[in-house]
Amino acid sequence: METSINQKRIALFPGSFDPFTLGHESIVRRGLLIVDEIVIAIGINEAKKTYFTLDKRIEMIRNLYHDETRVKVESYNTLTIKFAEKVGARFILRGIRSVIDFEYERTIADMNRTISGIETFLLFTEPTLSHINSSHIRELLSYGQDVSNFLPQGINI
Repeated sequence: METSINQKRIALFPGSFDPFTLGHESIVRRGLLIVDEIVIAIGINEAKKTYFTLDKRIEMIRNLYHDETRVKVESYNTLTIKFAEKVGARFILRGIRSVIDFEYERTIADMNRTISGIETFLLFTEPTLSHINSSHIRELLSYGQDVSNFLPQGINI
């Protein structure tokens, strides 16, 4: 993938974001220090059971970033690298909490680079947020627990 120094640096931040957490918000905030624009890309996986509908997830995240012109929110149902190419993203942005996350993300990053030339940025989760996990939040929600301490202000459940 050939790049120009004057080309806009767009990163794709893919995930299910079910729901979008403080950890996700941190990755976007810190990613904007590196790139010009971030496309938060909500992957559609019909086999995966989600807590929130796709439309609700898009709405929650768009509302959160309604004043930030450098953040876009889209959904996709193709290979992540194909969607990255479609939106002009030269980079994929991912957050990692642990060594297990690192090994998984490294393998995918190597595959994506081999297939498309797209580079992946891995940002370590801030230590104070490393325990936050969308799966755990969905479980808490299923038991009627308050999860507001794990979500950005502005995400209304």
